[in-house]
Amino acid sequence: MKNLKDLTRAEEEVMQILWQINRGFVKDILDRMPSPRPAYNTVSTIIRILETKGFVSHKAYGKTHEYYPLVSKDNYSRFQLNSMLSGYFDGSFQNLVSFFAEKESLKTAEIDELLRQLQNLKKKKS
Repeated sequence: MKNLKDLTRAEEEVMQILWQINRGFVKDILDRMPSPRPAYNTVSTIIRILETKGFVSHKAYGKTHEYYPLVSKDNYSRFQLNSMLSGYFDGSFQNLVSFFAEKESLKTAEIDELLRQLQNLKKKKS
């Protein structure tokens, strides 16, 4: 997971689609993109960049390529969360939760639910 790199917004959009469909051709990805859709060549270029970054690989069928993710959505989500924690909250999940609680983005019920989930995790690890 340390080798992961940040993705651009366009790269992340393509990865979100690949995570949903598990594998597909450029046309399959394009079909799932919102309008206005980018050009076929644009999506093809983004996928080649994702291959270079180690996020995607392909299976060739002649000149056609079927693409599939090498990095799971869960691993990338964890990488992004860790980046955000270290970059904005001194690596502390507590600081992150406090930030949202103080800005009233978290309702009391949501905080209670977080506490319940943390207690359940604690019990599982014991």
